[in-house]
Amino acid sequence: MKHAPIDVIIIGGGHAGAEAAHAAARAGARTALVTMRAETIGVMSCNPAIGGLGKGHLVREIDAMGGIMGLAADRSGIQFRLLNRRKGPAVRGPRTQSDRALYKAAIQDLLADQPLVQIVEGEVADLIVEAGRVAGVRMADEAELRAGAVVLTTGTFLRGVIHIGDRKIEGGRLGDKPSNRLAQRLRDLALPLGRLKTGTPPRLRSSSIAWDQLEMQPADDDPTLFSFLSTRPTVRQIACGITHTNAGTHEIITANLSRSAMYGGHIEGVGPRYCPSIEDKVVRFADKTSHQIFLEPEGLESDVVYPNGISTSLPEDVQEAYVRSIAGLEQAEILQPGYAIEYDYVDPQRLSAELELPDLPGLFLAGQINGTTGYEEAAAQGLIAGLNAARRVAGEGPVILGRAEAYIGVLIDDLVTRGVSEPYRMFTSRAEYRLTLRADNADQRLTPRAEALGIVDDIRRAAFDAKLEALEAGRALLETHSFTPKEVAASGISINQDGQRRTGMEVLAFPDVTARDLEMLIPALTDTPAEIQEQLEIEALYKTYVDRQQRDADALRRDENMLIPDALAYAEIGGLSNELRGKLDRVRPRTLAQAGRIDGMTPAALALILTRIRHDDRLRA
Repeated sequence: MKHAPIDVIIIGGGHAGAEAAHAAARAGARTALVTMRAETIGVMSCNPAIGGLGKGHLVREIDAMGGIMGLAADRSGIQFRLLNRRKGPAVRGPRTQSDRALYKAAIQDLLADQPLVQIVEGEVADLIVEAGRVAGVRMADEAELRAGAVVLTTGTFLRGVIHIGDRKIEGGRLGDKPSNRLAQRLRDLALPLGRLKTGTPPRLRSSSIAWDQLEMQPADDDPTLFSFLSTRPTVRQIACGITHTNAGTHEIITANLSRSAMYGGHIEGVGPRYCPSIEDKVVRFADKTSHQIFLEPEGLESDVVYPNGISTSLPEDVQEAYVRSIAGLEQAEILQPGYAIEYDYVDPQRLSAELELPDLPGLFLAGQINGTTGYEEAAAQGLIAGLNAARRVAGEGPVILGRAEAYIGVLIDDLVTRGVSEPYRMFTSRAEYRLTLRADNADQRLTPRAEALGIVDDIRRAAFDAKLEALEAGRALLETHSFTPKEVAASGISINQDGQRRTGMEVLAFPDVTARDLEMLIPALTDTPAEIQEQLEIEALYKTYVDRQQRDADALRRDENMLIPDALAYAEIGGLSNELRGKLDRVRPRTLAQAGRIDGMTPAALALILTRIRHDDRLRA
């Protein structure tokens, strides 16, 4: 089959691959998305949900830069909930349970709307390497596709092995064959590969569950969506059920631990600590007599339920026994067994901040191949890898987001600087500037950057400009009006009568004061839309802290501007430990700040590196 000329090849149609393909095309690259089966593009292989704590921030940032995950989540969301609602806005996490079929359809539609993306079905068996750089791919049928850059987003398919008890099945997920030939090619290239594992719970038939016996959790009445272009959910909202394991459940699992693939010694890969299997929960938290389970319908027209909280690698007969020991699930029918899946990944410390392999120029990696877990982490990497692949082909500079700019920057810097010892998951606690990196202001932080890169369309640009104009008008109202304590108190707001005049923004920063409370003092605020008022309330609440973090971020940027020359030989720097020399040689940090985040780095060692850079004439030549 003859294909149109290609600039960038994306291997894999999962969340990283879909985002990478769309991003590369938005950047002007003629893009081929190669997948074994086109019908599986956008499949939610595990939990039918998007977002959560930390993860929701990533989706908002992807959307702010013109990506597609947020739009697909909003088109398919059947239960929107804002996590941590009672805590500060900086750590709230938007989440939605999605209709699995609608999400997949939305991703495929959004890719189809991008004219520079073509879908190619088939298995990639080899990379074409010429003159020390990647020049394309060779398919299993020996056909060749040539391009200036390749993005690998192989998910769990590299030498994927599914474990159900002592039964092993080769596969990238249940029902799909693994990518073994490509995995061998990466081994032949001497890339540093390791093994990781993840798991999924059994799927249950909805009609076999006693829903009337369960506590039900509804969707939020005021849903928080993901895309800055969305205004309301597009499909019906539902409730999910809540139940719990019990002492009987735990007895069944404990009695059969030796039959678990993980505890029976059949798996060598390391699993995610923050998403443990039910076996792990029973062993690690032996003092707990129950664990919560969310019963999440997989779609409005689906009879499949995802029991969130009981992923497993136990044999099918044990799965059936422990499932039926749970309240409401006594007659539950298992439609698909839970399983663990083990797969190859590449040590991300070998990557540059652009997600390119310096040892093999033109090859970019994104998603679980870099040691992450989760749809959102994969899509965030896909966005950056796709953009940088397109810019590499066009001869343009890379796109690198700093830790002070975005959660995406935190994610990638953590990966390339620190590597992984288990599947990496994003949390708000990983971001040292989380008060400024909020989900609500992702567009203000990143859409101007995306506009400058030319990767947002006219609809998004117009919507963003209108929002900025409304915010500026609201800020002007609050900053240009000031009031005495008596005037503030007369409006019904409790305030210390200290004689100090305060601006509307300063009054809005008081606890429990809303923009609506200020409408008596500033009548023009009544014309400000509710969503703009809410944004102003958040800005007022965090203003003092944000100003302080901005000063810290500016100091960080000064460090980040101190580039480490490629020619720096760490072996020649006296005073560095052999361990640190080895880590620095592996990571090859681009900046002094990045070097400072390497595990085991000390201020004294940083000073030695800085001194060497400043005083070695060969490095300054």
